[in-house]
Amino acid sequence: MYFAALLARTEDGWEASDTEIDDVETLSDLAELARESSPEDDTVLVLIEQEDAWFGVVRIDGEDDPRIYVSDAAAAARSSYGEILLTAELLGRDPDADEPDLDALDLDGTEDGETDSDPDADDEPDDTSAEAVPHGPVGDTQILDDLGVGEKELRALDADEALGAIAEALGASEVLETVR
Repeated sequence: MYFAALLARTEDGWEASDTEIDDVETLSDLAELARESSPEDDTVLVLIEQEDAWFGVVRIDGEDDPRIYVSDAAAAARSSYGEILLTAELLGRDPDADEPDLDALDLDGTEDGETDSDPDADDEPDDTSAEAVPHGPVGDTQILDDLGVGEKELRALDADEALGAIAEALGASEVLETVR
């Protein structure tokens, strides 16, 4: 179960709209959807919550690049919606390194189920792999500083109460509840 909403800041305060992100495949698609909800290039927040396991905030200010915060990258990585937010750059990876380098693979004959004859071989998985997704928060922890939610408060939010707490700090809890 997930919940996603757009909060657009206008001259009259915050306006909320429920949004379907089933057809959104990339962060660019999500940013475009957010920009369409605010023709005046105002600040738009995309709030996403997945099964009370993680939450994400995407902030779009006009034509600036989206800023992203995800409360638990490992939990979000197991969600198709989280995968939209977990860009290579956010995870500290090279965005041009999408495909594995087949020439760099160690094909020593053990890949077909044969055992390695070296008894001193390290059987531990390599946790430093570029594919590892960190447990815990990733992204811009100061994403909401100027809106009243500091880094410390953002990191302390529980996934099941985060969107409500953010909306309350923004003075937008009533408009968020109308779309929830």
